[in-house]
Amino acid sequence: MTTAGRLEPVLSVRGAKKHYGEVRALDGVDLDIGEGEFLTLLGPSGSGKTTLLMAIAGFTSLDAGAFRLRGEDITDLPPDRRSFGMVFQGYALFPNMTVAGNISFPLKLRKWSKAEIDARVRECLELVQMESYADRMPNQLSGGQQQRVALARALSFKPSILLLDEPLSALDKKLRADLQWELKDLHRQLAVTFIYVTHDQDEALSMSDRIVILDHGQIQQIGLPDQLYNQPDTRFVADFLGKSNFLEAKVCERLGGALDCESGGERFNVTGESSSYNGADRVLLALRPERIRIGAQGTERFHGVVRQTSYLGERCHLILDHPGFGGVLVSAPTWRMTVRPEVGGEVSFGWDDDACVVLAEDQ
Repeated sequence: MTTAGRLEPVLSVRGAKKHYGEVRALDGVDLDIGEGEFLTLLGPSGSGKTTLLMAIAGFTSLDAGAFRLRGEDITDLPPDRRSFGMVFQGYALFPNMTVAGNISFPLKLRKWSKAEIDARVRECLELVQMESYADRMPNQLSGGQQQRVALARALSFKPSILLLDEPLSALDKKLRADLQWELKDLHRQLAVTFIYVTHDQDEALSMSDRIVILDHGQIQQIGLPDQLYNQPDTRFVADFLGKSNFLEAKVCERLGGALDCESGGERFNVTGESSSYNGADRVLLALRPERIRIGAQGTERFHGVVRQTSYLGERCHLILDHPGFGGVLVSAPTWRMTVRPEVGGEVSFGWDDDACVVLAEDQ
């Protein structure tokens, strides 16, 4: 996987601001995107991720700030002069053109010769495994096939950056998962910089070199997928990227790199305190559901009553009621469960000292 520390910026965003009346769609965004990186902009609706992508593409003008492509200021360049490939959620294929016609369209605009166009169209069709569909019309294709054609068209003129605006969101779950693998493989083959917008956390975690989490037009955290998941800075990040239990705790003592904490009438150590701990005597902890173990009465440290169960095949989700913690969400692999939890039954539960992460206040 590409790592951000070894990348030279291909695109730099500095002080990007965009307001729509009182709404701050972008509120001072600074970001460097590495050459050949798969970078995902992730956030809830209204977070600013699509606005940032459209501004990078040149379809949305900034109120303030600048874009630099390999050191050159492109802030005021129109979209056609930025030469970025673009893939939209709704495919945006020309309905009156064949598959080959759609892919060749950007090349004709750029005055490629017929021989060059024919060769490149064949290459692109092979790239997206659509060689036998060259003469089909868009309305003769499935949604997944149309998105492959849209991807081939966006790549046809060999752009340095490919912008993708929720390109898989209109597809069914299985096809979406298949195309995620294909996109990752394409990225590896082509070494083109991908800037990808999604609101799907699993999609972002599985595909990205780095993830930028946005909310209310501001970057909340940037990092590798595993860093963001395992070391979220704030409650917003921990809550948005996956599921978490949140425990308000009193710090009773600091023991070297560990905190002796009390929450809900229970004492436990926290060694995964992270850089967010500022010496305060009260902290907010995030605890991922899959970090919690469950067992028969007396096998773990804490005790709870099963309020709800949800069987998901490979995993079972439980909500346990604890008199101090409240409802505790647990996600356990079914094949490793030593008890068969039933609603109303009592179970033991616990976690390792490094399972909790200390969170900073949300911005």
